[in-house]
Amino acid sequence: MIVIVHQHNKTTKILDRNKHAVNAVVGETVTKTLNNLAEKFPETLLVWCHESYLEDLNIDAIATIFHHKRIMASFSPSKENFLPKQIGYVERSFFLKINKTVSYPTWLMHSCVGGVYAEVINQLKADLNYNENFNYYLNSLSKRAMVEGLFCYSEPKLLLENTPLRIDVEQASSFQLFKFVKQHYKWVWVFFLCMAYAVFEKKLKVFPLVKALFYKQLSTNFQLQNIPITSIKKVIQNKEVDVIIPTIGRKNYLYDVLEDLSHQTVKPKNVIIIEQNPIGGSVSELDYIINEEWPYNIKHIFTHQTGVCNARNLALAEVTSEWTLLGDDDNRLNNTLIEDLFSRLEHHGATVGTTVYLQPNEDQTYLKTAQTSIFGAGNSIVKSYVLDTVKFNMAYEFNYGEDNDFGMQLRQLGHDVIYFADVKITHLKAPIGGYRTKVQQLWENDTIQPKPSPTIQLLHQTYFTIQQQLGYKLLLGLRSYKNSTGKHPLKNIKHFKKQWERSVYWCQKLKSQD
Repeated sequence: MIVIVHQHNKTTKILDRNKHAVNAVVGETVTKTLNNLAEKFPETLLVWCHESYLEDLNIDAIATIFHHKRIMASFSPSKENFLPKQIGYVERSFFLKINKTVSYPTWLMHSCVGGVYAEVINQLKADLNYNENFNYYLNSLSKRAMVEGLFCYSEPKLLLENTPLRIDVEQASSFQLFKFVKQHYKWVWVFFLCMAYAVFEKKLKVFPLVKALFYKQLSTNFQLQNIPITSIKKVIQNKEVDVIIPTIGRKNYLYDVLEDLSHQTVKPKNVIIIEQNPIGGSVSELDYIINEEWPYNIKHIFTHQTGVCNARNLALAEVTSEWTLLGDDDNRLNNTLIEDLFSRLEHHGATVGTTVYLQPNEDQTYLKTAQTSIFGAGNSIVKSYVLDTVKFNMAYEFNYGEDNDFGMQLRQLGHDVIYFADVKITHLKAPIGGYRTKVQQLWENDTIQPKPSPTIQLLHQTYFTIQQQLGYKLLLGLRSYKNSTGKHPLKNIKHFKKQWERSVYWCQKLKSQD
């Protein structure tokens, strides 16, 4: 490990783990120092630290933070980031509203303290601009590389506990912000950003917009797979897993799932089935769970209460194994699925993983294992102790968003969700099943229907920054106008505002019911 100590964008010291001086050139920009040290020490972890925080650097935690070679992490005690809050107008992921108390997935990086392995710098050097400001350089690297398989985090353990804010955070100018958007998003988003400033802040950012147009979008086609991942973190004590499956009216499909589980090279310890049937006096139709022998224990709960959130919560309460595989009653699994999941979890040191989840006629578009802002409640595996403090939010019952909300609850606890691009579950999307009885939504009889769906509004209000919520509102309004039959701007704007207000109203109602 080498520590690059810096101030005012210049390297002031280069130290080893014991804070002894390393024979290397100081006085250059931090970006050039990173490049030079990566070439000189190609297998070393490179840590940067502002002079003001050198005594607060938590040396003892470094090894567990950077437990494999494709991790990039940074931290600042400040609530502010280099990129101003207005980046939220154009960013649609859940990576901006950071929980500073836990290890949290984000591409927002800080020059305060952080680190990355030299292999990453060397692998990407042709696509990195060492003449950029250090903060801009870090955020550009992480923004582009995160989707390509670099694992990026805000990590409070980089500093000793209760380290105070010692310096003000450098913030990008409007010109730097527009440049960043032009270089890292599709070209149309700089115009959208300019519009958002005008609509929500009554500011005209004409000059930053014009200047940004002269920059090209930067490449994101990195080959980080050349850096193998072998985590030193031990996450698997034993390979015991419980599988939970909510089901309703899919007897034959469920049987196929149980058969697939029977042929696994690593078999589950328990399969927990929550069978739902809303018809009063009805009984279970799953006779084969008793009449046939299975190579695992089946826990079966029959309930007249429908709803996938309730069913999954009932199943989670029955889990006893070290791991929990969340499944569905119309999945098809290859024989090595569970074995493959354990292998990937072990290699990545991960406590949560989600698979490729395609229908038979769909093609896979995301081909690289990476962090993800989504979560699949029918195709994910979770370390069971994590589930002790989370549940599926009943506010989403019979609607959309419960999967993503559950995944965000896990991230808020410090458990990143890793998408394994080479582990697949086929989702048949069976034509029968789903919601058996017509569920009347609270807002169904509203004269003005809410837009967006109140559950989507709830998801965004919970996990988006204010600027992300406003950016989504503007984008949805523009799309609504584009798709409207009558092109009357004032009339359409007025109607959309009413729809948005109803969405917010019912969102608050859902919050109060949970």
